[in-house]
Amino acid sequence: MELRQLRYFVAVAEELHFGRAAVRLRIAGPSLSQQIKALERDLGVRLFDRDRRSVALTPSGQALLPQVRALLGQADELRRAASGMAATEPVRLGYVSWRPPDLTARVSGVAQLHVDAWVMPSHTQAGRVADGSIDLAICWVPAGDLASHGLEARLIGADRLFAVSPGTGTSAVPAKDTSVLVDADTATWDSWNRYAEEFARDTGARVVRVDDGGITGPAFFDHVRRLRRPVINSPKGQTAPVPADLVRRPVVDPAPYWTWALVSRRGENRMAVRAAAEALTRDVGGLGLDAEAAWLPADDPFRTAG
Repeated sequence: MELRQLRYFVAVAEELHFGRAAVRLRIAGPSLSQQIKALERDLGVRLFDRDRRSVALTPSGQALLPQVRALLGQADELRRAASGMAATEPVRLGYVSWRPPDLTARVSGVAQLHVDAWVMPSHTQAGRVADGSIDLAICWVPAGDLASHGLEARLIGADRLFAVSPGTGTSAVPAKDTSVLVDADTATWDSWNRYAEEFARDTGARVVRVDDGGITGPAFFDHVRRLRRPVINSPKGQTAPVPADLVRRPVVDPAPYWTWALVSRRGENRMAVRAAAEALTRDVGGLGLDAEAAWLPADDPFRTAG
């Protein structure tokens, strides 16, 4: 069994509802159900009586709940004590375009987190972790780069990409009917270009090559208008408002996901860095990556997540 599964057990026991517990834990409902079943198999007892309308603790579940709470409390106390021993030196973190809104709160009491304001592309941030310029980075990184740079990655977030399309219809669009932009500036857009070209090869989407940085921002919307067809929106443009003459459309068959990894050096021996990484990725869950319709590049380290 894992501490993560025990935390899931406590959440379901307190909510007595798998849906509410999944929202609280920020994981998919089916993944939560699978983890509870796995815990029951490991323990050799049934923890919940459940049907379509209700969830209730079994006598075994009621007996184990206070012991599990005590065990989790001891684990948290151990983590706080250990991190307090080594949290005097700041942990330096870089990112690309996204970071959890509660980033600082997650690490509070575990490490002194210094967020580097130098926003850079994914492959550059991963390289900065490898050369020791920063300790952690939130970025997209293929498994091959992890191996070659001596890095490891934990899942911290994921975006389901959508298409931006002319017109007013917001129905789902098959991946094969979309376009993806690939920019000539590989120093800036190397990670996105690799992702986009593999997505096109796998799905039949059309690659459109540009040289104006139009992967995001106003130039992206100009390309959508020029192409007059749905164009996959990059994760760097997720927060840009869509103009009134364009619409967002979900992409299906398959649904493209972009993963955000928390990257650290393999064999990191600074306790504060390890504690920060654990605090930032604890109970993240599968984030939908285990769905049958989800698409990830072949070398994405989280392709088999969940």
